[in-house]
Amino acid sequence: RARLSLNVGAAKRQTLREQHVDGEPEVYVPGQEKRVFEKVRGLNHGPLSGDSICSIYREIMSASISLQSDVTVGYLGPAGTFSHQAAMKRFGDSLAYVPYARIEDVIVATAKEEITYGLVPIENSTFGTVVQTLDAFVLQPAVKIRAEVFLPVTQSLLSRYQLPAIRKVYSHPQAFGQSQRWLDQHLPNVPRVEVASTARAAELAATENYAAAIASEACASLYRLDVVAKDVTLAADNTTRFFVLGQSSDGPTGDDKTLLMFTVDHREPGALCGALNVFAKHRINQTAINSRPSRQRQWHYMFFVEITGHAQDTGVAQALEEIKAYCLDLVVLGSYPHQSY
Repeated sequence: RARLSLNVGAAKRQTLREQHVDGEPEVYVPGQEKRVFEKVRGLNHGPLSGDSICSIYREIMSASISLQSDVTVGYLGPAGTFSHQAAMKRFGDSLAYVPYARIEDVIVATAKEEITYGLVPIENSTFGTVVQTLDAFVLQPAVKIRAEVFLPVTQSLLSRYQLPAIRKVYSHPQAFGQSQRWLDQHLPNVPRVEVASTARAAELAATENYAAAIASEACASLYRLDVVAKDVTLAADNTTRFFVLGQSSDGPTGDDKTLLMFTVDHREPGALCGALNVFAKHRINQTAINSRPSRQRQWHYMFFVEITGHAQDTGVAQALEEIKAYCLDLVVLGSYPHQSY
């Protein structure tokens, strides 16, 4: 399989040369990856579970990708964050990983091609949208979404001290939101200090007296902390969705989603309603809608709408053309396969 992977890489480069296209070919093709996973799940009859089989194939594909090209994946660091875990889940153990201090830094590095792919959180099933990611898209709209990744998230309280001795808790705003009820009950009067990531919180808790962190259990071993309390999240099915970013999106797979970013003339009555009605006219489902300040002027907002379908699908392409009549700016941030696992 590894030899075949090398041959595939050589064939891709030859095709680009024949087309007089500069640059390296895409080595991570999420639609093709999804088909492989669906096929091996269908062929599997045990005794290993479908998840176990996919984990094995994930590492095979990771090693094959590393043979074809030097691939670097940026994520919100340091090591041990849920972003790090999601990147490893999607890309495996054979690629090079680069931690960044802020979500915006990951997106900027991807836009400047300092890394091959970037991975950023976009929303949590308990606490909602990660606004830092949407704000970074406003400033760096050139990157494209290639895939989505879902990661079950279990937060824990980590510290070198037992609960009665804790005087300060560090964590990311999302983690605080996911564990708010537990903290209100068990540490109601202890200050909560927001930091850039859960792993950064663990780093601080490991060095400060009477401090703790809300983070993953993986950070306990990384930063030599004790797990004072397990699973302090509000919901048992707490899950975070991430985006894989690159320079382009893949072609249609038949089961895709697309994220749009646009603004309308807020002085025009019904402008937003008119834009959204275009999707209803073409029977395109809207799976999420968010708004963030546009940074263009006060009280002016950028809307983020996720729809079903690929930007190259006939119905979606027609809708995107029609919606321009209502929009001052319209950016297709990417189309990506719908993930169900």
